[in-house]
Order: sequence, then C-alpha cells, then structure tokens
Amino acid sequence: MSALVPPSAALRFALLAFAALTCVPNTATKATAGELPAIAARQRVEKKSFTDAEIVDGFLKTAFGAEYHLAGRVDRIRKFDGPVRVFAETDRADRKAQLAKVVADIGTRVQHLDIAMTDSSEAANVRVKLVRDRDLYRTITSFYGAEKARDIRTSLDPQCLSGFRKNDNFEIEHSDVILTVDVSDFTFLDCAYEELLQSLGPINDTASVPWTMFNDNVSMGYFDVYDQYILNLLYDPRVKAGMTVLEVRSVLPDVLSDVRTWVKRVNDLRE
Repeated sequence: MSALVPPSAALRFALLAFAALTCVPNTATKATAGELPAIAARQRVEKKSFTDAEIVDGFLKTAFGAEYHLAGRVDRIRKFDGPVRVFAETDRADRKAQLAKVVADIGTRVQHLDIAMTDSSEAANVRVKLVRDRDLYRTITSFYGAEKARDIRTSLDPQCLSGFRKNDNFEIEHSDVILTVDVSDFTFLDCAYEELLQSLGPINDTASVPWTMFNDNVSMGYFDVYDQYILNLLYDPRVKAGMTVLEVRSVLPDVLSDVRTWVKRVNDLRE
C-alpha cells in the first residue's frame, strides 16, 4: 500500500492511535468475540441503559475533534456517504476470518451503514493491513513517512492504528487501518472493533466517557451498546458530513428517538 502524501486543498487527513492495550503473544485457537471468557464477562456486567444526555455527550465528544490529526478542520461531522467496502491485506486466514465477523457484526448493528468485506483492493475504501507486532512501526513509516512515524510513536505509542482521508465536504473517501496479528484474541478483537469503528468517523478519543471503547482506559473486545448508539447517530441520514455541533444538536432529538428504537430491537433490550 502506498504511503499517504502530504495534505493538499483537496485531501485532508485525520489520524488516531489506540495505545491502551499491550501486546500478548497468543498461540491458542482463534476465537470469535462470543467465545472468549474475557468478553463474556464484560458483556454480563455491561451498562445498557443510558439517558439522552449521556448518549449525546459521548457522541459529540467522539464525532468531533481528533486525538491526533495531520491537517484540516476537526470541528465538523466526518462520515462515509455511501457503501463501505473493507479489504484485508494479510496472509493470516484466521485473523482475516475474525475481521470478517467483526465487519458483519458492525453491519448488523448500524442501521443505515452499508458495510461489507471485499476481495478486491481496488473496490475497497477501507484497507486493513494486518502485520506482526515487530513490523508495526515499519508499516506506519511506510504509510506516513519517518518524521510523522516518530511523532506518532512518541505521542501515542500505538498498538493499532486507523486514519482516514476526507474531501472538502468532510465526506470520508478512504480509511486505512493497521492491526497487529501476533496478539491475544481479546486484544485483536478489541483493536479491530475500535479501529474499524473509528475509521468510519468517530475518531476522537475521550477519557471523560466511561462507557465507550473510544476511551484509552476501556477495553471491550466487542461492539457494546453505548457505541452502537454513537455509530447509529452518526450514520442516520439526518446527520450529514460537514455539519457543525449546533447543526447536529438541532436534529439530534428526533434522530435519537429513532436510534433508541433500533438499538433496543437489535439488542433485544428491555425497559
């Protein structure tokens, strides 16, 4: 994959890293999210009931801003405006299969998002490069250049990484995700969910919201209910790329009402 070029008037870049997890070598049989005890334990105690204010607070804090960005404004909604196709660049069939299940799960739980895997790199607008941990920084350097790679390592010390390119209308045109494969199943799934979801738009991390995976102090390993609210708000057709905070606030009451109905149904939530 070619490295990202310096931003121009037409190409803007936002970049986020996830640094909270540590690499743990793993040789066990590769599992899905529902098969891992660490994930099952989190799901049993997961908070699933939130006030409107709690949901809106997390949405605004993650959909606007960026933990680390190279250029361009970060005070607008950023999202794909069309189908999302994900290509995995890897020779690890087991990790590719896990990634495909993550993508399918996201597609099932976000109502207005058309997302699926593709076997064609040319057809993809999200490319996921799966690398060994020892090759992570070499890969980051190939994407962003030596100077930016050093800055990323110093500022973020990432274990996995995602970034996107947006146009002047703040529509995401292409996303890149880098995941390490020689880690535990929990770590791989945690990174895969977070980085794929953030590559769709909510790229800002926040330490002030305890229920979101977009918090470096929180590890999930699955697509939790709170973050389903965030992604469903973002991909509702009434929330458009380029909107300001004030513009978004004006449509959120109606959007949130519909999103609550959807999230409740897809998760079989009870009052």
